[in-house]
Amino acid sequence: MAEKTIKVTLVKSVIGTKQSHRATVRGLGLRRLNHTVELQDTPEVRGMVNKVSYLVKCEG
Repeated sequence: MAEKTIKVTLVKSVIGTKQSHRATVRGLGLRRLNHTVELQDTPEVRGMVNKVSYLVKCEG
């Protein structure tokens, strides 16, 4: 059975956000606006996405 993945895209700038939220975005592997990464669908990743949900778009 294949590993489940989700695609996360940074859709809003991190300028003016909390330092911990910037670190979370970097931890997800997102570097610049409209950058998309494919990550394993784990509770840890879901929590990170949930924390910065106002900055990212998640699909899959």
